[in-house]
Amino acid sequence: MKHPVDVHVGRRIRQARWHAGKTQKQLAASLNISFQQLQKYETAGNRVSASRLTEVADELGVPVTYFFDGLQKKNTGKKRKATLSETLNDREAVELMRMYQNTPEKLRKQIFELTAALATKNPA
Repeated sequence: MKHPVDVHVGRRIRQARWHAGKTQKQLAASLNISFQQLQKYETAGNRVSASRLTEVADELGVPVTYFFDGLQKKNTGKKRKATLSETLNDREAVELMRMYQNTPEKLRKQIFELTAALATKNPA
């Protein structure tokens, strides 16, 4: 069974890689590992050593603490809204933000208003 901390760290590696605009193959090559090994880190199939995590952080330009940000000590079981960190773990959310940034300014307000209207009518 995968440890929740390993799952969290793996997700944060993937998130930082997306934000850096790197593929698994590119990051793996810069770390001198196979992309399959990086894939195992991201999915918590393999644990990441402290030294490797430091190399990943350096390569992606984030502090090592980045990988532990948002880590919950205990799951309370209560339903809650996703945190910004969790939202940024969602590839579609990251792509949506990139597309939004490339949208002409005139349309951004309309997109925002539409999204706000949909969100209030269909609460999660």
